[in-house]
Amino acid sequence: MLATSVALAATLTACAPGRGMGMKPSAPPPSAMAPMGMTARPDADMQAVLDAQSALGAKPIETLTVEQARAQPSPADAVNRVKMIMGMSTAPDAGVTTVDLTYPTGGTTQPIRVYKPAGAMGANLPVVVYYHGGGWVIANLDVYDATPRSMAKNLNAIVVSVEYRKGPENRFPAFYEDANNAWKWVQENAASWGGDPKNIAIAGESAGGNLALNVAIAARDGGWTQPKAILAVYPIADANPQLPSKVENMASLPLRTPTLGWFGQYALRSPADQNDPRYNLVAADLRGLAPVTIVNAQIDPLRSDGETLMTALRRAGVPVERRVWDGSVHEFFSMADVVSDAREAQAWSFGRLRMALR
Repeated sequence: MLATSVALAATLTACAPGRGMGMKPSAPPPSAMAPMGMTARPDADMQAVLDAQSALGAKPIETLTVEQARAQPSPADAVNRVKMIMGMSTAPDAGVTTVDLTYPTGGTTQPIRVYKPAGAMGANLPVVVYYHGGGWVIANLDVYDATPRSMAKNLNAIVVSVEYRKGPENRFPAFYEDANNAWKWVQENAASWGGDPKNIAIAGESAGGNLALNVAIAARDGGWTQPKAILAVYPIADANPQLPSKVENMASLPLRTPTLGWFGQYALRSPADQNDPRYNLVAADLRGLAPVTIVNAQIDPLRSDGETLMTALRRAGVPVERRVWDGSVHEFFSMADVVSDAREAQAWSFGRLRMALR
């Protein structure tokens, strides 16, 4: 979504997404008093995080330069602020250990972080390869530390979080090349960490959810070991700028529709890249993929991407389950320490991965 997304009229449209969960009793209903360009209000615990990020000085990403956007307070910083206010520790969970390594790609190397349950001994632990979000422009392994850490602990698995080249320094398709190279590198090295390279799944958030599905497609086509399961959390999947959630969420935070255009401006070479099936996943050949789990937030311009992706996967004969969490926004998934919807979403999606990795 480039200029076409930015130019969308901020007309509110009523849309009932294909929810896997109903409205929670405590969730405020959609309200005429919601900010212009947003059709629903966040739950109280979700709003507390948004308020914390605002208090830290965060601004809408599309109003910033790339350097400013990369440096400003992140949703992870906001979660830590909420935890401090609540008297909770902000230290990383000691139940998981990490090792920072690098993998070769694009004539250089990129960071990769291996998470392992503390005290895990022996070989043949399940493995999950995880790709973080940030629109292929911002964020890094530290910003997206919470999800792979929680995944390692709850799945008793080795989780490998992948860094990749970003735009504008390295535009499309550099990040796809890196994602594929990281997958193959993990296959070659997982046994040295006590992991089983055959008992493996793939996961990602936002832009990383898109990468996860693309790696699964590349593994199918390249004859590499394929993942047993795919977890895509609010993935970028559909280039159509007129999808309902993109019209509804012109003002949602931390991600709103104009931000998608900002990401495209810096991540893609030109608007034509939106038509590439790697970006526009709903047009890709999705046949033969492992079962897919899709997590979406109600107040998110990418909610409808999850819905159209689910339809495309089913049309291709791929088993897929999707749930939408009402009252939550983009980035909620990593906030399990302070947001109840995140705890529910992790429990559900990690449970599906656990079944596949037996």
